Amino acid sequence: MVQIGTYCVLKVFREKPMGVFLDDGADGILLPKRFVPPGTKIGDEVSVFLYHDGEDRIIATTQRPYGILGDIVGLKAVSVNPQGAFLDWGLMKDLFLPKSRQSGFVRVGETRLVKILRDEQTGRLFATEKLDAFLSNKTLSVAEKEAVNLIIYRKTDLGYVVIINNRHTGLLYASELFRPVKVGDRLEGFIKKIIPGKDDGEFLIDVVAGKPGYQRVATEEENILNLLRTHNNFLPFHDKSSPEEIYQFFGMSKKTFKMAVGKLYKDRKVILTGEGIRGT
Repeated sequence: MVQIGTYCVLKVFREKPMGVFLDDGADGILLPKRFVPPGTKIGDEVSVFLYHDGEDRIIATTQRPYGILGDIVGLKAVSVNPQGAFLDWGLMKDLFLPKSRQSGFVRVGETRLVKILRDEQTGRLFATEKLDAFLSNKTLSVAEKEAVNLIIYRKTDLGYVVIINNRHTGLLYASELFRPVKVGDRLEGFIKKIIPGKDDGEFLIDVVAGKPGYQRVATEEENILNLLRTHNNFLPFHDKSSPEEIYQFFGMSKKTFKMAVGKLYKDRKVILTGEGIRGT
């Protein structure tokens, strides 16, 4: 049984001038000619995404949308009317964000953080900005030091509330961020600390961008060695370089930089001078 808003693999069972029809156990689903992979013939299986076209017919495409059913993703508003807004999600037909599902006035060109849902009555896909109902920290699916996917949700006085693995919320402190971010940005991170909840039973989660502990340092060691190879075996950075300079060039915090360089020096892979780092 096919499911709207997801990818599936379907078999071609009929060809027409407008495209090919894919077997869904009923009348078939059209894959328009412009999206049919070259050389496709009857009996072949094709991986497609399913959604409704402008006439509310189920249609297939080999295009890849920016998000599928259940995803939380930042999408840009391309038009607005009294009923809602239309968001570019990488397909020919834009995704509808109803006015009742908006968290504030939407302007064309803005990126809005939304969850992709399906209307149970019509089967059509739509977006909602009201995400809190889909996020909970009462029962956790993550543990401390675990690598996770993060989405910047909203700014706070301490930093940013982030969405963890599309399921939970956590706090990313501004003091541990070394590059500008905005709502909707996706980051790799890990769980730093989980604090048991109090009256409401919700756990508090602190997260950090990047990879945990030694795994992160090991990765950065390789980055530094690769940069040395491509910069004539010398990098003009040292203890007195500013955190901003280090982040702009290496994409890491000064603390991580010092740990990685220290490990390379201990392993005799680099020489430290007053002017910078030299490879051995």
